Amino acid sequence: MNDRTAPQTLRPISGAARCAVASLVLAGAAWTARAVWQIRLAVVGQPSSGPPDQGDGRHRPLTTLENAYHVVSSLGDAATALCAIAFLAWLWRARDNARVLSGRPPRHAWPWLYAGWIVPVANLWIPRGIVADIHRAGAPEERLPHAVNWWWGLWLVGALSGTGLMYTGTTDAVIARVYTEAPLLLTADAAVVGAAVAGVLVVRTLTAAQQRRGSET
Repeated sequence: MNDRTAPQTLRPISGAARCAVASLVLAGAAWTARAVWQIRLAVVGQPSSGPPDQGDGRHRPLTTLENAYHVVSSLGDAATALCAIAFLAWLWRARDNARVLSGRPPRHAWPWLYAGWIVPVANLWIPRGIVADIHRAGAPEERLPHAVNWWWGLWLVGALSGTGLMYTGTTDAVIARVYTEAPLLLTADAAVVGAAVAGVLVVRTLTAAQQRRGSET
């Protein structure tokens, strides 16, 4: 469905909201587990044989704790992907409903629902703008909830810190960084978990506002 075929009545949103909330909770738990394992690795310290990647294509055998971190990291990646899908599904429905409630086309065309998260520079403001527009349509008399700014600020820290959501290095590279840069990694983890918590509040608040406004029209 694109902007030209947007519905003229409110779409059911409670189910999508519940899925988004559940996936945010799951992602927050997964990143908390990742942080716990990073703390355990940092406490134990790097083996005398050095980091997992020895250079020149050589890798030493992983310790039991390092192997466990690989599993935790993979589960965290899966939870994050699931969260992204569920959140975008909710966002799409909320955006369609915002158009019905406001009677105006969205400020950002539908491709930005996806591209806004990955296009450099644009990803610094477009997703927040979409959420803010949804709020204005659902609760035009109310100020933007603080949860939106907390969610977006923490998301930016977690995504753009170079150690969190957008980090593209291997898991072995992360393990090596844990041994030398644990505080930086844990800061990124905390930001991601905080963004997930704030995201739950955002989804619940904006969904409730749309439902109230819909019952009044």
